[in-house]
Amino acid sequence: MYTALPIELVVANRARLSASLPHRGLAIINANDILPSNADGTLPYKPNTDMIWLTGIAQEETILLLFANAPDPADKEILFLRETSELIAKWDGDRLSKDQAKAATGIQRIYWSHQFWDVLRRLAPDAQTLLLNSNEHKRADVLVETRDARFIKECQARYPLHTYGRLAPLLSNLRSIKHPHELAQMQQAADLTKDAFLRVLKFLKPGVNEREVEAEIAHEFIRKMGSYADYKPILGSGKNATILHYHDNNQVCKDGELILMDFGAAWGGYNADMTRVAPVNGKFSARQKQVYNAVLRVMKEATAMLHPGLLWKDWQAATEKAIERECLALGLITQHDINAQSAEAPAFKKYFMHGVGHFLGLSVHDVGSFTEPFSAGMVLTVEPGIYIEEEGIGIRLENNILITESGPQDLMAHIPLEVKEIEALMARL
Repeated sequence: MYTALPIELVVANRARLSASLPHRGLAIINANDILPSNADGTLPYKPNTDMIWLTGIAQEETILLLFANAPDPADKEILFLRETSELIAKWDGDRLSKDQAKAATGIQRIYWSHQFWDVLRRLAPDAQTLLLNSNEHKRADVLVETRDARFIKECQARYPLHTYGRLAPLLSNLRSIKHPHELAQMQQAADLTKDAFLRVLKFLKPGVNEREVEAEIAHEFIRKMGSYADYKPILGSGKNATILHYHDNNQVCKDGELILMDFGAAWGGYNADMTRVAPVNGKFSARQKQVYNAVLRVMKEATAMLHPGLLWKDWQAATEKAIERECLALGLITQHDINAQSAEAPAFKKYFMHGVGHFLGLSVHDVGSFTEPFSAGMVLTVEPGIYIEEEGIGIRLENNILITESGPQDLMAHIPLEVKEIEALMARL
């Protein structure tokens, strides 16, 4: 129940977070809940990515406590695990023993989870600030009470006079810069994504169902010991390609249509996120090719912009300007539309209505600041699009880009992207 993160990395990650804590600051990180579905069922477990980054452990009921200024040095790092038993192992599989957790994390002081409040009662009087975690991602819309939310309420009820602080900004800042090991995992995910895409290009033809395309992708991921990235793949043919978050994946792919494929593999807990568009019959029409190449030009421009010091808002604005230029050239908007538009409703928004990209890592929409300048070591997706519902054409192209001091590095540069490449790979005797 833990990932492939090496012990050296999680030890270093905890040290970096501990060094960021205020004097006499005590940080507490909880694993995610196992969520119920219906009857006695549960949803597939989604581990807390902060817990993975700090320990490599993806097991429910895990708690990590970091107290850099603890009076007893042995209390600087404490891990709490769900107590296992023969009954749990028989029904649910093995859970980590204390010795296994020590070997995987490097943390020497380990208790069972039911001992947490007793241990905190011993340590809290020596702490000035309790730093607690929550999901502060700008795109998060949390409708259910999480373990973090319950824990915050209980902790504040037990220790109302302590100062409280936010862990999320500290973790976001640290996690957004990827370690070489993390980049290696992400490259593996990108490589597996390529394999699945090539498989689909050989399989795709008029009459196949979007669900069959999904099955081809899943087969390639599973047989090579990977998994889907942490989102449901989007496989939209025809007008379905103009629906940004299309998930039905159950329509027949027809001759003359395009199929938009937004999917990625996961490897060692790290995600790839790729979007490609292919002609169902193997050949782009003149208009399809025209729109495709327009988006490809914008993609290349948006990628070239990525460098340390760039602000997100400037990147988005420059990309939108390029989209506006291409929409004008495609005849989708006119110069009159541009002159008459308002700042709140630019003319191009009918055809491109989302962000140019997002941070990528342990989460598909990973943590990172939307207001601070980009730094070397960050990985972002670049995914411009043009969606023409009235023509049944939806084009989005997406690669994963590492920002470096010497320029952007494309983790998916080896995945076919040009029209000629795709048509050549789909050519059939």
